[in-house]
Amino acid sequence: MKTVVLLTLLSVTVPTALGAAESAVTVEIKIDQAWTVVWDRFFQPDSQTFMDYLSSYEPGKELSHLPTAEEVARQYPNPCGYSTGMEDGMILGGAMLSTLCDRFAVTGEANLRGRAAEVFAGMRRCATVHGVPGFIARNVCPEDRKSVYINSSRDQYTHFVHGLWKYYRSPLVDEATKVEIRDILAAVAERMIEFVTAENNYDFCRADGSRCPLGICRMWKVQAHEAARLPMIYAAAWETTGEPRYRQLWRQYVAEAVKQSAAPSKHNAAYALLQMQCSLEVLYELEPDSELKAEIHHTMEHVSSLAAPRLDHVMQSIAGKSEQQLQMLGPDWRQVKEWINQAGYPNPQWGPYREIWHLFREAGESALIPMMVHDASIDAAQQQHLERLILQTDYLHNSSCGIVYHLAAYWKARRVAMLP
Repeated sequence: MKTVVLLTLLSVTVPTALGAAESAVTVEIKIDQAWTVVWDRFFQPDSQTFMDYLSSYEPGKELSHLPTAEEVARQYPNPCGYSTGMEDGMILGGAMLSTLCDRFAVTGEANLRGRAAEVFAGMRRCATVHGVPGFIARNVCPEDRKSVYINSSRDQYTHFVHGLWKYYRSPLVDEATKVEIRDILAAVAERMIEFVTAENNYDFCRADGSRCPLGICRMWKVQAHEAARLPMIYAAAWETTGEPRYRQLWRQYVAEAVKQSAAPSKHNAAYALLQMQCSLEVLYELEPDSELKAEIHHTMEHVSSLAAPRLDHVMQSIAGKSEQQLQMLGPDWRQVKEWINQAGYPNPQWGPYREIWHLFREAGESALIPMMVHDASIDAAQQQHLERLILQTDYLHNSSCGIVYHLAAYWKARRVAMLP
């Protein structure tokens, strides 16, 4: 009842699109609204995971497009679950777990322990329900709470490991959960050891043991923004378990990974830069060599410099959209007429909605990236962009999971004192 009242009150006062006249609401009121919407609409209590988009604003029907257990069992429409609304569950789970850690560091709210435990339960489900040690499923079908698509990605693993690592180090976690995290990260590290080899083209493979034909599970000999992912996994596994073998593998890869990370493409999407920053953050915090630590810090600052103009650009793009466009809902992918086929993976296309979904995500990611650097600072323009994004986004009529990153950017800014 409390949630319904909050949403009703706020719907009267907040602007509905970027560029609309500002109302009397504060950033804090709007971020509370975003928080409520994420938990009430995007979080699926049955699977304890977050979903990618809404296809309705009607209560109870927001996620009616999600695949059924039967569809997932036959890997329909594709083995990644692309475009179905449950393809990025572990990216979102890791991001929200990190956000919870940041919010708790600012507020100390006791109820955040329960929220973090819920997110962790969903992540644990994605790591264990299929019975394949070290395989991290993208999401779990809410209908039966066990069916998964068999093709994951290094992107899912990156946010998954980063989120668990942050949670493990935070005062939110209890000792029993720490044991579970150690076991999960050890299983992930062991899968990397077994599968990520030259003979396997450095692919950690699908749940069925077959190689991913898309190249998204390759962990070494990759692009600059992906190079730090493998040593990050070993480093996180070592810190949580104390297993010397994981430390040896971290040290084996880290120097070369940092070298390869030095020059990421300026054309990388914000999500790629954010994941790069996540992997580098783990390596920076754990690095014992002062020279290598400084090199990691320099690269993280460079990544930040790539994100700053992207935020300015995406804010302009959002401002150029109409209220109707910004309130657009995602489709029921089954009804979409246009599909593309890549490596035998039929993928329903969202049409114009894809841009709207992406813009809100890109805005939050671009705002977050610079604040992940140790002793970070953002200029006045970046701070104003973040405040404006929050104040002028109509969260009651926003169907993109990108608002998770609005929360992440806000609470990171509060934690590192970039916002009062």
